[in-house]
Amino acid sequence: MQNKLISMQEAVSSYTWDGMTYCHGAAFPVGSDSVAFGKEMVKQGRKDLNVICHCGSSQVNLLAAVGAVRRCEVGFSGLEVYGFANGLNRAVTSGQTIIEDYSNGAMAFRLFGGAMNWPFVPATVNISNDQQWCSGDIPETYPATEKIPTITDPFSGRTLGAFRSLRPEVAAIHVTMADMYGNAIMLGSEWSRFEMSRAAEKVVLVADQIVDTDCMRQYPNLVRIIAEVVDAVVYWPMCSWPQASCGLYDSDEEHMFMMNKAMKREPRPTARSGCIPTAPHTNTET
Repeated sequence: MQNKLISMQEAVSSYTWDGMTYCHGAAFPVGSDSVAFGKEMVKQGRKDLNVICHCGSSQVNLLAAVGAVRRCEVGFSGLEVYGFANGLNRAVTSGQTIIEDYSNGAMAFRLFGGAMNWPFVPATVNISNDQQWCSGDIPETYPATEKIPTITDPFSGRTLGAFRSLRPEVAAIHVTMADMYGNAIMLGSEWSRFEMSRAAEKVVLVADQIVDTDCMRQYPNLVRIIAEVVDAVVYWPMCSWPQASCGLYDSDEEHMFMMNKAMKREPRPTARSGCIPTAPHTNTET
């Protein structure tokens, strides 16, 4: 098998580009997410992104705050106890970013549809309400008929919603531990990271820990992402910081509040790096 370990800088340089459809995985808004990957995209000046996130987090909040997000499809976009996602809110209310709102259930179904290579997903959620009838892409049209068109179940005759399956071009997925080949274990809630790894065209794992493959063989029932679907692995301890990683570290409450407060205002060109601090330890890249 091929050793897929690369540096964070190389991963962002090789697997991201302006205008791409990018998906990042979070377990709850302040839980496991590839936040460090988003910070590196900011450093490398990525822009015009179409971002897909089951749960919004500090990552999409940061990307939107610096003007890198053109469009966002999301199931939840707050930061729980840390308040509204100020960077994303500012980008949307200013007209800089389009936001297309779904429920978390709908996002899970759509990622599953992408993983299964389905053209669309039939479901009963998000229909007959404003999540179906209001569209960020065509806000002047009400009710919108293209966002979630209705179909008829040929067996029961019930009316269902038809959701576009999600096939992001790139997904950066946080995992608790991975081996050098791309086999990975996620502790805690997955929040569709399994499906995301199968739906995306390119998959980059961002791991808190790198372990020997024998560790994966010892716990095969926990290996939810396999090497065959992974393109690159980045070793970055505390890669979710200032968010949490189940079983390893909790969220940094002081920094979460400070970071979100700072995103209420436009970043100063000479101080952009002030929005993307490094974790309070020495990061190691392989």
